[in-house]
This record gives sequence, C-alpha cells and structure tokens, in this order.
Amino acid sequence: MTSAIVAQGLSKVYPRGGVTALSGVDLEIPAGDVFGLIGRNGAGKTTFVRVAATQLMPSAGHLSVLGHDVAQAADRIRPRIAAVPQESRPLYFLTVDQLVYLYLRLRGHERSDARERTDRVLAELDLTSIAHRLVSRLSGGMRRRAMVAMVLASDAEVLFLDEPTTGLDPIARREVWAAIRRARRERRTVLLTTHYLDEAEALSSRVALLDGGRVRLEGTPAELRQRVRLPYRVTVEGVLTRGELEPYGEVSEVNGAHLVFAREREARELAMAALGRGARVAMGPVSLEDIFLQVVGRRLDDESPVEEPA
Repeated sequence: MTSAIVAQGLSKVYPRGGVTALSGVDLEIPAGDVFGLIGRNGAGKTTFVRVAATQLMPSAGHLSVLGHDVAQAADRIRPRIAAVPQESRPLYFLTVDQLVYLYLRLRGHERSDARERTDRVLAELDLTSIAHRLVSRLSGGMRRRAMVAMVLASDAEVLFLDEPTTGLDPIARREVWAAIRRARRERRTVLLTTHYLDEAEALSSRVALLDGGRVRLEGTPAELRQRVRLPYRVTVEGVLTRGELEPYGEVSEVNGAHLVFAREREARELAMAALGRGARVAMGPVSLEDIFLQVVGRRLDDESPVEEPA
C-alpha cells in the first residue's frame, strides 16, 4: 500500500523554554484513507500536523509527504495539500461564499470549477443559507465550518484537519463527518486530529494515540480494542475497595474511581453488586476511551498545558 505520509524518528523541540512536543515519532499513513491522530491537549497532535503541512521545521528525524521531504521540498508539497489549523483565522471581511471561492481560485481552479465546488460544499455543510454573510458576523462554530468547507472544496491530495469539529453542535458535526467520508471516497488522504474518540472510531481506518509527544499505540480501531483482553468495562465510584473488585476482572484506578475490565457475566454481577452497595456504576463494551485510560492512566479530556509556547 502506498504511503502518503511517513515519519521516522520525528522530533520537534521548541527553542523557547526547550519544550519537546514530539519525540521519536514513527508513523506511516496510507494514501487514500482517513487516519486519526488522537490525544489530549499538549500530546503533540497539532505540532505533528504543522510539521507535515510544512509550517514548522522538524528538530530531528525525517518526515515525507507524498514522497517529498518536508525540510527539503516544501515547495513541491504545498500545492498538493490543504489544512484547517486548530486556531483558524479566516479573512473576516469576506462572505462565506467569497472565502471558499477565492481560496479555490488562488489554488488555480478555473472560475466554473471553483463556482461548482463552492456551491457543492456549502450545500453539503448546510452553509448555503449564510453564504452571503460576512465571516466577521459568524459564531465561532460557523467560522470553523466555513474553514472546513474551504479545505474540503479543494482538490488537494492530502487534507490536514486539526480538531475540525471543535465547538460544533451534533448536527453540524455529522455534516462534517459526511464531507470527510466523501473525501475518502475520492481517494484523498485525510489526517484528522481529534480528542473525540467516537469521531476517530467513526471516521478513521487507522488510529494512533499520541501522549507526551510519543506514539503509544497505533492500529485499526478494532485492533486497538483487542488490546484489552476482556470485552466489558465497569466503572465503579464509591465504597468498594480494590480487593473487593479484583475477583471480577482486571482493575485500574482512574480519576478517583475504579475501572474494571471483565467478561460479560462478571461485569453484570459486579454492576449489580456495586449498585446494591450504593456505588455509582457505568457499564458497557470496551471502547477507544478505555484503551486510552489503560495506556495513559487518565481521561482524554483531562486538562494539560498547551503543546506550543506562545
């Protein structure tokens, strides 16, 4: 399988404060797929995207995009990629329609093609009704959707979508998902960073978990779920001790509660017993969130310092 992005021993250290954002990252991202890069704030996701999008120089290691080294051939990569950065700053004096159309014209699209692409993506992301509204008058979520529309409308071979659905309501989020799936059907490569694990699992063929600038796990969502040997998880908050929980399965302590991985029968027995003791209980099949909890020892949405110095 052809790879669109290959990282080998990639590291990035910010001179100010000596912050290490990436440390020895090895990743191979197949062409024509959606690849999910998941992790908490500060994990290194945005830094990886900025290096791959030729916005930052790596400190060490090697990263190639579409067969070209980002440090040596950025001019050959840039016409073939498009990116929605995490902190998007669109041109506020334009309308939504103008933002998308002019972006496509600047990329070299003919007038008729740019017009057709603009109309299609605005309809797809339910932005037609605000097409002639100034970007400056949009909410933060609407501006985000406009930026996503701009990039998805392009013919770029590789799309970098850094937290594209942050701040969106559930309906708008699903519309962005549909547009990403269309990009995949067009055999374009999408690198998607997110801290929504359901989003990564719904869209991505493969997923990598970044933590502390390192890749901790990588594989298909199904492969990652299989790393947890027992198929059910029970979260117990309350009076039960670790010793009382261990007969039911594998016990971890996470965020002041106990997380127990168990077979279905034991999971149900534990849930009933814990409820009978007055504990707070949640039970369900193993998810990517559980993998993250096991590997990192905390929830994905825990707060941490931002990954890039100001």
